[in-house]
Amino acid sequence: MEIVQYHVYLINLDPAVGHEIQKTRPCLVVSPQEMNSNLRTVMIAPMTTKSHGYPSRVELLFEARKAWIVLDQIRSVDRSRLVKRIGKLDARHIRKVKDIIREMLVD
Repeated sequence: MEIVQYHVYLINLDPAVGHEIQKTRPCLVVSPQEMNSNLRTVMIAPMTTKSHGYPSRVELLFEARKAWIVLDQIRSVDRSRLVKRIGKLDARHIRKVKDIIREMLVD
């Protein structure tokens, strides 16, 4: 399966520990193409429909439901956890994701 940055995949996150987001759910791939093409792991941000407007989360409509990209729980997973591709982000939400990651990790 080709893995593309800023596309959304259904990913099995179990087993999880403590407050980590768990179960099989949509996740946004945030790792760049060079990593996705050469490594067996993929950096992802889980998505949820149960959240609040935290500064580290991007709100959007996904599959006709209100959802959040949980950028405070970015993690690497083995590509074998990916079940299937289910969508992709539009340019406006990609910009929001990039801005929040920059604010959290760079600035």
